[in-house]
Amino acid sequence: RVPLVESGGGSVQPGGSLKLSCAITGFRGSKFCMGWVRQAPGFEREGIAAIDAGGSAVYVPSVEGRFTISKDSVENTLSLQMNDLKPEDTAIYYCAAEPYCTEVADPRVAIHWTSWGRGTQVTVSS
Repeated sequence: RVPLVESGGGSVQPGGSLKLSCAITGFRGSKFCMGWVRQAPGFEREGIAAIDAGGSAVYVPSVEGRFTISKDSVENTLSLQMNDLKPEDTAIYYCAAEPYCTEVADPRVAIHWTSWGRGTQVTVSS
């Protein structure tokens, strides 16, 4: 497992923006996939965005066009820029990673990955 630490959550009004970050500690390498998984109250965890070893990103339809996932391979950090936030985006957001992964076609697979952070709360409310 790869230690992951999220930061950047908080409260914002609808239409606002937040940026989440995830620091990978204790692992240096280029062959891994990373993603963001969220869990809203009363719902199961949902993989919403993922990026593979080559930098290709995929999103679920509910966030595509509003959220942008990116990674810094030198600093070993992952980010999620969230714009035009909606109340239904309220959830705990987790960073997830899978070592020795090169491609990801569907972000929903991230719920099965082996490394997780503890999560950061995002609340969207007026």
